Amino acid sequence: MSVPHVPSRETSDILLDRRVLLKIGLAAQAAVAFGAEAFAQGAGGVDDLKFGPAEPFSYDGLKKLALDKASKPYAEPPRPNPEIVRKIDYDAHGKLKFNPDHALYGKSPGAYPITFMHVGQFFPKTVRMHAVADGQSREILYDPAYFDMPADHVAKGLPPQPSAYAGFWVREAKNEVTDKGDWKTREPFATFLGASYFRAIGGLGQVGMSARGVALFPEPGAAEEFPDFTSFWFEPAKADGEPVTVYALLDGPSLAGAYRFLIRRTPQGTLMEIEAACTMRRDLPRLGLAALTSMYWYSETAKPELIDWRPEVHDSDGLAMWTGSGERIWRPLNNPPRIMTSTFSDERPRGFGLLQRDRVFDHYQDGVKYEDRPSTWIEPVGDWGKGAVQLVELPTDDEIHDNVVAYWIPAEPAKAGKTVSLAYKLYWQDEEPYPTPLGRVVATRLGRGGQPGLPRPQGVRKFMVEFLGGPLADIPYGQTVEPVLSASRGTFSYVYAEAVPSDVAGHWRAQFDLTAEGSDPVEMRCYLKVGDRVLTETWLFQYHPPAPPPPAPDAPR
Repeated sequence: MSVPHVPSRETSDILLDRRVLLKIGLAAQAAVAFGAEAFAQGAGGVDDLKFGPAEPFSYDGLKKLALDKASKPYAEPPRPNPEIVRKIDYDAHGKLKFNPDHALYGKSPGAYPITFMHVGQFFPKTVRMHAVADGQSREILYDPAYFDMPADHVAKGLPPQPSAYAGFWVREAKNEVTDKGDWKTREPFATFLGASYFRAIGGLGQVGMSARGVALFPEPGAAEEFPDFTSFWFEPAKADGEPVTVYALLDGPSLAGAYRFLIRRTPQGTLMEIEAACTMRRDLPRLGLAALTSMYWYSETAKPELIDWRPEVHDSDGLAMWTGSGERIWRPLNNPPRIMTSTFSDERPRGFGLLQRDRVFDHYQDGVKYEDRPSTWIEPVGDWGKGAVQLVELPTDDEIHDNVVAYWIPAEPAKAGKTVSLAYKLYWQDEEPYPTPLGRVVATRLGRGGQPGLPRPQGVRKFMVEFLGGPLADIPYGQTVEPVLSASRGTFSYVYAEAVPSDVAGHWRAQFDLTAEGSDPVEMRCYLKVGDRVLTETWLFQYHPPAPPPPAPDAPR
């Protein structure tokens, strides 16, 4: 079911500038250096970083801290001198480069080194960093000497406190299976920066879309809320191939939460195993967990005339779902005329994700390599029970905005004082980790309805839905393949399926016209079958009929 989300002036806050997110990535007095040998080796040497005093730490303790915070009024994270930080614009921020010689775990064989990012105009809040060993944590104290910056850089005017860290990078390990050289000269493979956002590279070595700790909509029609990861704790990999452990404290006006991330590189991309426990400060009508966010401007489905020179522009082209009942679903993304929220109810889901299926350069013609952007897949761990995958799509007129959000909503209401716990695996790679054996949707194309050579009727839209692979490759010549169609309103005509005349085996398309009056969205569904045998995953689509043209003016008399 889909319902319109009525935009207010504030809802534009959800349109985050993804170009900034893609491109940006005075020592405390009496700083206490690590005394334990494990700390010294794990941190890369006592001369490289400065640390605060030791404190007991565990994940259970972090969950208790989050629970305690949720019982108290919310307080914003500290902000280093706002007047100075406002002057650290995009160009100035780009000159603040963390020296990898000071990396946490930079001298530990097999570990994933951690380097840090500086506050700036777009990321003005302090995020505290800690190293963990043997059940003890020590804060990593900020020192401008860790950053290579010009002598006259405005950031040199920041006071010693509060910390001027805004986020961090996870770097490639020296002994990793994907090793291609010195980790200091290679791009990081995971980034945590801004609110509760984080991203990682896929198997093709590119970043693109982001994940988030939560997606919050406190009240209908109100601006989305963006809680912050305010503190991080790091534990190094225990052996080659083992993950680095990152703990995080989430805090915002509506909730507080504790997170544990196990992060590792794989031959397929990046794998994160995530646990979360969030406690509500107040009742929340919509609590989105395991949240993913991406950019979709246009694709082969619909491209406004002369909007851009490129054939397609998107980081993701569809939402894939594997339901608890076993159905495989593909929902192509839209750039809708207004904010739309689509809800897909489920119980014990097997997975969902925002994917980039189109991997052909000629379909983009852009050097930023949209064809290499990662797909993300959420695999639930344990029984998630009843709930829904929800997809929010916002209109956009440029590629700089993340305008698509997908997440899981538990069926149980998120009431004040309630703790919601969830565990899942998050895959960043080229394809789903568990691909369907059925034919997959590879393109959705729209055109004018009717027949060539005859007048084209108003209000009729032609659809071409292309499927590829699976049992379609074994369909013998002359076999009748049936499209199974349904729609929330309107009528179908000219319905049939045919093999696409190409050199690729198992490439079929369903063709049909839809007649629907008015401009309200139409929910559509299609799959291919032979007899009782299902051949393909299910195509779902939300069609927005164009508004009818205004009546022609009266002819002059």
